[in-house]
Amino acid sequence: MPSVTPAVGLYGITKRFGEVTAVDQVDLEIGDGEFFALLGPSGCGKTTTLRLVAGLEFPTEGSLQIFGDEVGTLPPNKRPVNTVFQNYALFPHMTVEENVGFGLRMQRVPKDRIAARVRDAIGLVHMEGMEHRRSNQLSGGQQQRVALARALVNSPKVLLLDEPLGALDLKLRQAMQTELKGLQREVGITFVFVTHDQGEALAMSDRMGVMDSGRLLQVGTPEEIYSRPANRFVADFIGQTNLLDAMVMDHETVTLTNGIRIPAASEVAPGTKVSISLRPEQAMISRLGEAPSQHTSVDGCIEQITYLGNALVYRVVFEWMTMDVRAENRPGVEQASVGDNVSVSWEPAAATVVQD
Repeated sequence: MPSVTPAVGLYGITKRFGEVTAVDQVDLEIGDGEFFALLGPSGCGKTTTLRLVAGLEFPTEGSLQIFGDEVGTLPPNKRPVNTVFQNYALFPHMTVEENVGFGLRMQRVPKDRIAARVRDAIGLVHMEGMEHRRSNQLSGGQQQRVALARALVNSPKVLLLDEPLGALDLKLRQAMQTELKGLQREVGITFVFVTHDQGEALAMSDRMGVMDSGRLLQVGTPEEIYSRPANRFVADFIGQTNLLDAMVMDHETVTLTNGIRIPAASEVAPGTKVSISLRPEQAMISRLGEAPSQHTSVDGCIEQITYLGNALVYRVVFEWMTMDVRAENRPGVEQASVGDNVSVSWEPAAATVVQD
């Protein structure tokens, strides 16, 4: 049974380096057995936050707990966590078996127990038969598996992963996403995964947190953050979106820059300047004047078409802005062309009001 006590608790955590505030009053609880992704652009504070949990940095202010125990002042070897880094940090002169068992040898675990635990860890990451290879004889994906096995062999309560897939090529990275998520489910411990890759976080995490300028802007499931971003930054950072400038008229209506009033529910006070976030796949293109009657629609001209294999992205120009519309590319479906005058439309519920 998962513990009701958070695996990781950050309460008012702040980290300053001189006059620079890298992490600013972060409050976050991560559940036992959860795959949690922390993401944001370079310099947002996500890696510093991970290093604070790992004990590689110490907080300037706040409380840092692991399963209810205060650990903010403890060194890394006194915390029930292990870290997998982007560069894997394997010892080149050691074999796979020796790398995986290194931490246990440092703890002076009996040799027979080391052998059994190393064997189990190597099996978890499907590296059987490669025990005697050195790290320079392994591919990038195999090195990553060894780094994971070395971290897991110590039976940590929390596994911290600092962009561990960043050095892999796209196809291998996508394959490893599936493997890593499956591994987390198998071992059942909490994974805290730092990445700048939005697709990676959406695909792998149970919940995710978005950071910028040291602040934690939103925490939620991938679906919640993608569908209901808390502000303009989150909407723009997670996936692709169109941001339409608007002003709130009432709690059910906004006015776009071109003067068109459209339905868009929000709790924002009337008269407030906002943006409407509209994902490209939530809009559709139709012939001029043929948009569905229940949709909100605006008329424009196709300026550019980007071919993505299974989809096409139309860039549509209006007098007041441009929008991207994503459509499936299927055989037998008539597609529009550059220069066509079209209607772009969307269901009212697809428009999300966001503030700066």
